[in-house]
Amino acid sequence: MILDFGSINMDLVMAVTVLPRPGETVLCDGYVTKPGGKGSNQAVAAARAGAKVAMAGAVGDDGFGQVMRATLAKEGIDTALIATSDRPTGVAYICVDAKAENFIAVGSGANLAVRADQVPDDRLTPDTLLVLQMELPPEQNWALLQRARARGCRAILNVAPAAAVPEAALRDLDLLVVNEHEALAIAGGLGLDTSSPRAAAQALSGRMSLTCVVTLGGEGAIAVGPQANFAVPALPIQPVDTTGAGDTFTGVLAAGLDAGLPLDQALRRASTGAALACLALGAQESMPTATAIDAALPRLGPTTAIG
Repeated sequence: MILDFGSINMDLVMAVTVLPRPGETVLCDGYVTKPGGKGSNQAVAAARAGAKVAMAGAVGDDGFGQVMRATLAKEGIDTALIATSDRPTGVAYICVDAKAENFIAVGSGANLAVRADQVPDDRLTPDTLLVLQMELPPEQNWALLQRARARGCRAILNVAPAAAVPEAALRDLDLLVVNEHEALAIAGGLGLDTSSPRAAAQALSGRMSLTCVVTLGGEGAIAVGPQANFAVPALPIQPVDTTGAGDTFTGVLAAGLDAGLPLDQALRRASTGAALACLALGAQESMPTATAIDAALPRLGPTTAIG
């Protein structure tokens, strides 16, 4: 089973002609509300990719919270570990322009009330794959990660949004998922090589004995680790909205690993799923099913070894 310890937000999405600059107001026709939050997004992506998923987090005692609980349950996700906070449900304001670029501002709300002790020990087993992001209080991530490691869980951390990660936490991980900027930031914070994202990944992997996956947008992703040194391409597409693509990548990757796939095969499915998620507006609504990933996978180019 995948246990996702993460954020739950309601996204308010606006399609604009151009992204506003500081001090500028840009008008658009309206907005739509869509389920979001990195934790929730990755849980949905994993569930649609075929995994059994439980979500641990928090929502407010409000309409958005009710919608988010119902949405996750409809995806077949176990919601028993979602707490109700006196803070409002988290909200993200997302503007998407005509080139499918976006900017996002998040009001964390109930996500700041999430605590590691919401997850009982009996949920942390060697059969559990723990998935973490960076939209919860970081000390709660590290507390749960330490408990998970002690009980034999595998663990994935997606460092999004970018933030510092203690060296002790990195050593408790099996897999670190970062984009180019996040790879450089984490490596730089530890005084490691930042001459390139690949060099940063190699330095992190070597020092922390973990596998580092770096997503490269339209160029796919690389994996560097004790038993991994390869690149997977991106599926060629014409993007509509890139919101949620990174979350889809991590969720589908987790689903593949939870199903027992080798890392290279899981990464190929993750790269394909992330591309498919860019073909519609919104994060969760655009996430593909396992069937859609299977159908598109033959269009993905070959995996290549990297030095």
